[in-house]
Amino acid sequence: MAHGRWRDKTGNHRDFENVSGQQARLARTTTGVQDCALIRQDKAARMTAATTEFAPGATRLRAPSLLLTLSEGRGLAEFAAGVAMRPMMLTAPRGDGHPVLVLPGFMASDKSTGFLRKYLTDLGYDARAWGNGRNLGRFYKMRDVLSRQLRDLHAETGRKVSLVGWSLGGVFSRYLALTHPDIVRSVVTLGSPFAGDINATNAKRLYEYMSGEGEPDPGDLERLAGDLPVPNTSIYTRLDGVVNWRTCLPRPAANAEAIEVHLASHLGIGGNPAALWAVADRLAQAEGSFTPFVRNGPFAYAYA
Repeated sequence: MAHGRWRDKTGNHRDFENVSGQQARLARTTTGVQDCALIRQDKAARMTAATTEFAPGATRLRAPSLLLTLSEGRGLAEFAAGVAMRPMMLTAPRGDGHPVLVLPGFMASDKSTGFLRKYLTDLGYDARAWGNGRNLGRFYKMRDVLSRQLRDLHAETGRKVSLVGWSLGGVFSRYLALTHPDIVRSVVTLGSPFAGDINATNAKRLYEYMSGEGEPDPGDLERLAGDLPVPNTSIYTRLDGVVNWRTCLPRPAANAEAIEVHLASHLGIGGNPAALWAVADRLAQAEGSFTPFVRNGPFAYAYA
């Protein structure tokens, strides 16, 4: 006969007594299996909650803290690291020459994406600037301009176009993929707030002032946060000081993924070596195919 107390895998104490040692061991094993099953169910529930908590209409999120915003200056160090580690970055998978349209973030111009475009060109892509000056927002005006630009680039090259968008540029990229799936090959976004409460950004007031646009149509927000008809990757950082990182998470889908880059910033992710390696890796996929990102290579340590 046996009696006493023991601790299960969840840390709770349980009693057993008046049973044989074999029965006690069986009780412990059975309870442990049940506890593990409960833990797995809890994890699954939390993952499901993470995909619905930030859906349109969900609880409002907060913009990044002042501390995170002030730390955005580290973006300069990310670009410096990109220059220093360029030889390592060029060991990324080579491109097949298809066109890649690179869209800058809010208040930025093609100068901000010059390093990224040069990197993609050196890897064998036909990287193109957006050529519309400074990105002042104006989503409802620019979407028509960019649609014409995308169609012209496709007609010029005769190939589907991949879209790489930084911050607001990524929001434009998702719109173009939704409206032109027949000529868009894939979408890669960098720190782009397209899901959940997109107002959780420290640039909201400036955007409204510069764009002259009011609140966006809820239907448009829902479409942008939904599934895309082409492979799409969102590269983000939890240390983003401009947008809430949760607004960068796509819904689970067979052709969608999110890649977290440790220690990156919103203003520097477009020059971050690990982020750019991931961009190149995603663009190198064969047209019409999608395989989840494998965290390896020279910057494997930088991915969550």
